[in-house]
Amino acid sequence: MSVSLRLGRRSEADAGVAPVPDAAALLVRDAAVAFGERCLWRNVSFALERGMFAALLGPNGVGKSTLLRAIVALQPLSEGEIRVFGLPPVRGRRYVGYLPQRRSFDAALRVRGIDVVRLGLDGTRWGIPLPGIGPFITAGERAARQRVTELIRLVGAEAYAHRPIGELSGGEQQRLLLAQALARRPRLLLLDEPLDSLDIANQSAIAALIQRICRDEDVAVLMVAHDVNPIVRYLDRVIYLAPEGAASGSVEEVITSERLSALYRTPIDVLRASDGRLVIVGAPEEGTPFAIGGHTGVHGPR
Repeated sequence: MSVSLRLGRRSEADAGVAPVPDAAALLVRDAAVAFGERCLWRNVSFALERGMFAALLGPNGVGKSTLLRAIVALQPLSEGEIRVFGLPPVRGRRYVGYLPQRRSFDAALRVRGIDVVRLGLDGTRWGIPLPGIGPFITAGERAARQRVTELIRLVGAEAYAHRPIGELSGGEQQRLLLAQALARRPRLLLLDEPLDSLDIANQSAIAALIQRICRDEDVAVLMVAHDVNPIVRYLDRVIYLAPEGAASGSVEEVITSERLSALYRTPIDVLRASDGRLVIVGAPEEGTPFAIGGHTGVHGPR
């Protein structure tokens, strides 16, 4: 049975959150991050509008996770600026939902999926909220329970939300973690490799779900991904990160031999396999095999 994901948009005032400033969801301008004398990346500029689904791509070790951390004020820039709805990251992160790289759950963990989602609302407190007793459930508790129910329905997890999280499949766990990240109604969602370790079918299903959340909830999403192929039809934009900058635009605009060769300053071939998959191959650099994008095309060094 299919379930509609549209819950109906509510104004920020109706949802009980501060109104979002009228500005781009994310603006990165001439940004750079350095660790001591080593510059990880520089000259990075791109913008992300509301309701847009974008993938952040690039080779392993280029600093994709570091960029997400900079957006939520966990990593300072050495140059340039970042604005989240027109605000510096330390102020704008109130509008951000952040899901770090996927963590694994012990198979013996008995915490229910619904409790994992609830932690997105009150995870700053100690422990998991105890169920209310009889008529003494407060209005705040009722609102929290309603929000958790909405989120579980939104990600299509009703069938297994009450089961222990350790018993669930990777795709089921990822849906519940996505619901957790959405708990406080963020307007910008940062997802660090949410498709890692999932099979192709689950990667496509999660990407489709994220796209529908973008459209129905008007949330901008920036997602780190290794392989663009399973998700390409759902994306509005890709950002390809390199040490000397970033290329931003549609898949057709960015993932080309000419654009990536200019970005990485080395010959890059973008090929299309007989099944339509993009294959990206880089030339050796100083005797080391060089592959762009991890799983995007050729498997390269991690």
